[in-house]
Parts: sequence; structure tokens; C-alpha cells
Amino acid sequence: MNWSLSLEPLLSWPWLALLLAPLALLALAGVLLRQRGAWLRLAAFAALAAALLNPVLLDEEREPLKSVVALIVDRSQSQDIGARQTETSAALAGLQERLARFPQFDVRVAETGRADAADERTQTRLFGALDGVFRDVPPSRIAGAVMITDGQVHDTPPALQGFPAPLHALITGDEDERDRRIRFENAPRFGIVGKPLAMSYRVIAAGEASGGTVEVRVLVNGQPVTTQRAVVGQEMPLELTVPGAGRNIVELAIDAEQGELTETNNRAVAIVEGIRENLRVLLVSGEPHAGERTWRNLLKSDASVDLVHFTILRPPEKQDGTPINELSLIAFPTRELFVEKINDFDLIIFDRYQHRDVLPILYYDYIAEYVEKGGALLIAAGPEYAGEQSIARTPLMAALPALPSGDVLDQPFYPRLTELGQRHPVTRGLDGSGFEPPHWSRWFRLIGIDRPEGEVVMKGPDDRPLLLLDRKGEGRVGMLLSDQGWLWARGFEGGGPHVQLYRRIAHWLMKEPELEEERLTAGGRGMTLEIQRQTMRDDPGPAQVITPSGKTLTVRLAASTPGLFTGSAEVDEIGLYQVGNGDLSALAHVGPVNAPEFADTVSTGEVLRPVAEASGGSVRRLESTLGGVSVPGIVPVRNGANAAGNDWIGLKTTGDSVLKSVSRVPMFGGFFGLGLLLLALGSMWYREGR
Repeated sequence: MNWSLSLEPLLSWPWLALLLAPLALLALAGVLLRQRGAWLRLAAFAALAAALLNPVLLDEEREPLKSVVALIVDRSQSQDIGARQTETSAALAGLQERLARFPQFDVRVAETGRADAADERTQTRLFGALDGVFRDVPPSRIAGAVMITDGQVHDTPPALQGFPAPLHALITGDEDERDRRIRFENAPRFGIVGKPLAMSYRVIAAGEASGGTVEVRVLVNGQPVTTQRAVVGQEMPLELTVPGAGRNIVELAIDAEQGELTETNNRAVAIVEGIRENLRVLLVSGEPHAGERTWRNLLKSDASVDLVHFTILRPPEKQDGTPINELSLIAFPTRELFVEKINDFDLIIFDRYQHRDVLPILYYDYIAEYVEKGGALLIAAGPEYAGEQSIARTPLMAALPALPSGDVLDQPFYPRLTELGQRHPVTRGLDGSGFEPPHWSRWFRLIGIDRPEGEVVMKGPDDRPLLLLDRKGEGRVGMLLSDQGWLWARGFEGGGPHVQLYRRIAHWLMKEPELEEERLTAGGRGMTLEIQRQTMRDDPGPAQVITPSGKTLTVRLAASTPGLFTGSAEVDEIGLYQVGNGDLSALAHVGPVNAPEFADTVSTGEVLRPVAEASGGSVRRLESTLGGVSVPGIVPVRNGANAAGNDWIGLKTTGDSVLKSVSRVPMFGGFFGLGLLLLALGSMWYREGR
């Protein structure tokens, strides 16, 4: 029972003061002047004041509230090492059993590290879970927190601001654990293709002395590149050549030592985006024509292209006797371009070019050899290609995918994609191609050819070839059999996707990876492995996946667009996945690269010790017993008392309670108050009457 006195005046305080103040002055004045009956008048005044103030005795029935205890359980992937999960579960069960003996504690359990979000699975975030548990609890009711973890916590604050209770940590794992890991110290995100890239790394051995050496294997896109000897504990330099454009996966690997905790952190991965240095393109126009500037403007607008453009304005047959020193034209540097520097070009384009003895006949051999050794050649054909001076009548014919038939068709037609072209990455999904007729303008000229080689991806009237793509040796050749593409650029009849088409042709010829007909790529989005397969086949079949732990799984690939198949799989492991389909393979890293969860796996109490001791708590390692683990005893303590001992941990109890009911007993209510008041007034009158 909780008794208390409360005043419930019958009048408001201003009215009470206005009424009682004069009476009090009169009563006190009578006492001071020793008037007869003054004490009786004072008693009568006191009875009247008490009646008006209406004092009430209150009897409150209260229910004590429980203190809230948080059990934060670390279920992150580093806890899967050894018997840590078993120790964690045993410690959790032991704590729950002991806390169940104390009715004054409300126990809340929060397990972390198994959420679907990638950042939750790659870092141990115990303090975020702690904030979530106490979000609706007032500070006075917080009893404390117990964390069951290996000690590798990644969101540890410098100090627990405003945490009014002890924090205890129970550490899983063994005290003498050993582990060796490797990490990148300097890993640029971008590099120029074909150029050396400076990187650095470090091998760290926990539980071992520094100074020894270890063999480090270096792999790029899954292929071994080199092997180095690294000094343990020292930063080691590494220089690599970026092999190709796009994403390149650089991997460092060391062998596992006997007795090592895990092999997961024996690999380090860096993703380097390969950027091509400016591509060099040689554009040779046979003569000025309406479409000449279309190619020039397109190539000049690409910041990654260095364009060298020549137009033959004065062929050898135009000899009018004008002295050379009076001409404003630049002589065509044929030897410099086609002999000395031909291998410096990534692409050569002949735009309506015909043989007029400007190039010595031997130079066509050089161009064919350039293609055979890996160069790229594009023929943008006009009527000249079907004439007597066609470049197909030179030694260049060995590199061409088709020879002219001599026909030139001058009639309107819509360029259309062939069945092959609908799947080919150069022409797949061209804007406007999905309609009949296509949503682009007509062309009016087509050059006829015989026995085309390679892949016909666009066609003209009567299904005649319009765009050919072919491989010659290690190089590539393209042939566009019309000079009417400029109509799309000028907006004739609405124009067409000339930029999209021309750029894809040029980039395919220069071997851009994303335009390969047969290509397998994979990547990670969150904890989802995504696979993409480009192919000219009808069905590439399923993809085979090897997980970081060596398990295998099969992912079905479904057609998303013609020539493009995709598939995905939800995965649990963070790391490098090997994906294979047919004779193609790819690597993909799922989850954050070099996740903190695997950066250091040795259990420790030093990370949590400063925070725990500052709160009055403790950090101790769980000790294995025959029945599981030895859990410290639970002792309820009051605020400010010591909260840790050799074999016990303290949790604070609260004095908060909730009011259930109140009983009221008026002291001057009813007949008692009325009788007392009448008695006081009657005594005063009686005294005054004598």
C-alpha cells in the first residue's frame, strides 16, 4: 500500500486566497492582541480552511515494471568457423535459462547476420541491432545487454552515448587461433587497356610472427598471370597489364597453412574497369559525296576516337599542269599511312574508294596482311565498287567478304534485318526495327555482290545482302553495300538510327567485348548472381556455376530478346563465382568486394572491451565444458552498483512501476467534516456569548 496526501480544493486557488486571507489576518490579530476567544476563532478558521482545501488520503496500487535485457546474437558468416555457432547457441540457451529465474527481467533476443541485404551479411552490425531492441524502452528500464559474438564487430562506436546500463560480451572461439589473410592496399578502379597498372597488397598473419615469406598467385579474369614471393606484414608492389576493355577481375591467392581458421580470406579480389586509350581510325574517302561527312561527323563526335581522314580530291588523272607549290591540297602520305604506321590504326575505312593508282598495288597486300594479323577493315561501298576500278580487283580481294557482281540497283527499299541480324549484337534491337515496314526511311541504291561470306545481318530488296560482317584470320571485315546511310542522318522521311548502327559496326570491327556474338558475362546484384549469354544459337543450354566454397549449381538461361539469354540465382555465399556455358567461362563476384566479414576472422575481445568497460560491463571468453559452454551467473544489481565479477555479470533492475488503481479517503468529507466545523464555530460563539 502506498499512502499519500492530496489537496482537492472546493474553490479555485484565487478565490480561496481572497476568502481565507482576511479571515486569517483577523484570527492572527486576535491572538497577537490576546483577545478573549482568539484561539477558538483561530481553530474555527483552521477548520473552515481545511474544509475548503478538502484534503484527501490516496492509496495507490502499483505494479512494478520489468527491466529489459537485450541478448544480441552474432550469426554472421565468420561465426560459421569451427564450433562458434555451436558455442553461440549453447550460450544463448544458458542465458535464457538463467534469466528465466528472474521475473523482474524482460528478455529480448535479436539475431544479426542472416538478413537478405548484402551489407548485413558482409559486416557484423551488433550495435545497430542493440539500438533496435531498445528503441521503445525508456532509459530507466534498460537492464543491460549481453552480446554473444566472436568479437569482430564492424559498427562499434567510440563510446555508448546515453546507454545507462552495463554491456557484457561473451566471446566465442579459441584464444590461440591462427589465420593468414591477404588484402589489397592500393587497387585503382580504372586502367588503360594494354598499359601497366600499379597496385599493392599485403599478407597479414594473425598469431604468427611477421617477416616470413609466402607465395602469392596472381590471376586476371581467372587466368594465372604471375607468381610472387611476398614478405608477411609488408606492403608489396604489383604491376599488371590491363588485358581488355570492361570489367577485369584481379585475384590474389595464397595457400592455406595447417591449423588456419579459414581459407576464405586467402583470396583478395579487385575489379578494374579497362578503358581503351583513344582508338585510331583511318578514313579514306574516294571522292566528295553526300554521305562523306556522315562517317566523319560520327567518328569526330566520339571522344575516344582519333580520326585521320583523307579525301581524294585530285586523283593522278587530273593533271592540268598546275605547279605543286601552288596547290593548297595536302599530298596523300601513302607510305607513311600504309607501310610505316598501318599497325597503329585500330580501323581502316574505305568510303566509296576506287583504285586510281593513288595507292601502289603493293599497298593493298599490306592492308590484307594487316587484317589477317588482327586489324579491322570496313568497306562503305558505292557504285565504284561495282566498276572497273573496284578495289575488289586488287590484292585486297583476299580480305573482302564478297566480290561485286557488277549490278547497281537504283530503287527505293527499306533496309531490313535478316533472321541472323535480329540476333547479332551489331543490329539486334535497332530503333525502329521491330515494325513492318521498319520505322526508318528508305534507301535508294544497293550494290550487288556474289557468294557472300561471313554473316549477312541486313538485307535490301529481294533479300539481297546489305551489311556483311566477317572474320579474316585474326582480323575483321565489314561491308556496307549502300552509300545511302546519309539519308538517315539528314532526317529524310523521319531518318533512322544511323549513329547506333554505324557506331556498333565500328566497335564490333575493333573487337569491343560487349558486341561479341558469343559472349558470357556474369555479375552480382546484392546477393543475386546474374548471368547473361549472347549467342547466335537457338538455345545455349543451362549455365554451370561453381560457388566460392566449391559447390556446384545449375542456372537455367531463358531468352529475353533474340540472341540474348539471361538467368539468375539467389546465393548465400559472398565471393568469386565461376560460371560456364559451353566452351565459354566467366567470373563474377557476389557481394561487396573484400567484405569486412572475412577481413579478420580471429576471435578477439579487444574490439568490444573499451565500450563494455566504459558502460560498467565486461568482456569474457566462453569456456568449453563437457556439456557445452560455461555461462556466467546473472546477478540483479541496482543503479550504480558493480556489474561484473569473476563468474557473474550484473544486470540493472528498475524502480519504475505502473499505476493500476487509486483509493480516495476524504479527511473532511461527510458528517465528520461537517460536525468538526460546527463544533469549532459553536465553541467560538459559546465563548463570545459568555
